[in-house]
Amino acid sequence: MQAIDEDDFEPQPPRRPMFRRKRVLIPLGLLLAILIAFLALRTGDTDRDEMIAKYGGPDATFAAGPAGQRIHYRDQGRRDGPVVVLLHGSNASLQTWEPLVKRLGGTYRIVTLDLPGHGLTGATPDRDYGADGMIDAVDVVAAKLGIDHFTLGGNSMGGWVAWRYALARPEHVDALLLIDASGMPLRKGEKAPPSNVGFRILKYPFGRWLATQITPRSLVEESLRGSIEKQGIVDDAMIDRYWELLRFPGNREATVLRAQMDREPAMADRVGDIKVPTLILFGKKDLLINPTAAQTFNERIAGSEVVLLDGIGHLPMEEAPDETAAAISDFLTRRLVPPADQEKH
Repeated sequence: MQAIDEDDFEPQPPRRPMFRRKRVLIPLGLLLAILIAFLALRTGDTDRDEMIAKYGGPDATFAAGPAGQRIHYRDQGRRDGPVVVLLHGSNASLQTWEPLVKRLGGTYRIVTLDLPGHGLTGATPDRDYGADGMIDAVDVVAAKLGIDHFTLGGNSMGGWVAWRYALARPEHVDALLLIDASGMPLRKGEKAPPSNVGFRILKYPFGRWLATQITPRSLVEESLRGSIEKQGIVDDAMIDRYWELLRFPGNREATVLRAQMDREPAMADRVGDIKVPTLILFGKKDLLINPTAAQTFNERIAGSEVVLLDGIGHLPMEEAPDETAAAISDFLTRRLVPPADQEKH
């Protein structure tokens, strides 16, 4: 056997790893361009005082709550009429109810409010934008006005708050108006609706961060138009209102927080506990909530009534105020029992 000398081995260069991380270097010029683009597109908050002057006017009223809330509200209509409290949807404001106030105010006392994280209410110190925070806001305004019994109505997210309130505070609710209300599960074999571009962006972490920094007016317009069927109601003033109030201090952050919160879907199983007269009104062309949700509500709330409006989208009170007001008036005339009569039974 031949002896092996160590000199027979030539030194080998160090082996390179099979996989090696490559450094990704972003040129300074590109970083600068991205920064400049971000600063150019960034939309800041609107000025609080300017917005209150523009959308609240000199007589804007606020109710202070125990958790530091400052809830913007309006108390309109017939002072001695039955009280109707109306709650707007996500990223809307109490302004959405003004067409109904004009049509129903001669008969009813109508109270509207900007829910936490919306309109001129803006951010609340506790940052509670879930059901409990919204219910508290209704209580704050009701206490300020000294109203103990009322019909409660809501659109979309506001409809969800309304039926949640009816479950939590049944002693205060005389009747319930669910207008394209959210909160019901999809029916068997049903697909989720397409929604609008604004809500689709909020599904992603980067989109949620971006939503607090860049809010172009064109995006707000596209989202608004994607929510309704009757495009003729959209004008510059309406777009500006949604755009400017969305950027009211704290509202964009609240929108992002709501997008991540637990809507407690299991609560839908309890909706059958609601015993007050309930009107369920939906636009047949709603692209945010499947109109079949009206059937689900109706099946679960005993004695409820359904009205479906042809050619109407997610905002019946703005798209078809005459038909919506007529349906509400007819329902309340037939089904609303005055509190004084309730106490006799």
